[in-house]
Amino acid sequence: MFTGIVEELGRIVATEDLGDAARLVIRGPVVAADARHGDSIAVNGVCLTVLEVLPEGRFSADVMAETLTRSSLGSLSTGSAVNLERAAAVNSRLGGHIVQGHVDGTGEVLARTPSEHWEVVRISVPRNLSRYIVEKGSITVDGTSLTVSGLADDWFEVSLIPTTLAMTTLGGAPVGTTVNLEVDVIAKYVERLLNDKYGSGAADAI
Repeated sequence: MFTGIVEELGRIVATEDLGDAARLVIRGPVVAADARHGDSIAVNGVCLTVLEVLPEGRFSADVMAETLTRSSLGSLSTGSAVNLERAAAVNSRLGGHIVQGHVDGTGEVLARTPSEHWEVVRISVPRNLSRYIVEKGSITVDGTSLTVSGLADDWFEVSLIPTTLAMTTLGGAPVGTTVNLEVDVIAKYVERLLNDKYGSGAADAI
């Protein structure tokens, strides 16, 4: 479980093709400082299991084929910057929102509108996911917990403060960049419960 508060910008330092999977070596001195084999670290919003802790603030993790195809991790290469977050401790503050590290789909950066102190970023969203997004609600973009500031059927907007622009990959993501999306899991549970109680499609009628 994560909170969507990115701890550091890491970097892919090596990749290995394993056929039906890939092995990534990632440099992230902050998250690797107390990491152990089996720990969970979110990489661009994807929960990965630490395979080995390596010298110089690096760690390795295996990524299965399904994850590579359903997220943006398949397009990463040596030198790519990534958002990193360790799993939340039970006694930590929930600075963002409940993030599972299970990517629901991908979107694309459609536009960036800079202002004096922030930047509005418009991102496409698959129509099967847009039903779970509400204005002023939370969404995870490449592992970053953000508040939805604008919404349509096939896109949403987020307003990025200077800290987010400086400390996450979203600050330098140009138009056309593919990003990982995770919608609020609570919305999906509510829909499932309503459909189980009142029949399929009940949630659509509300």
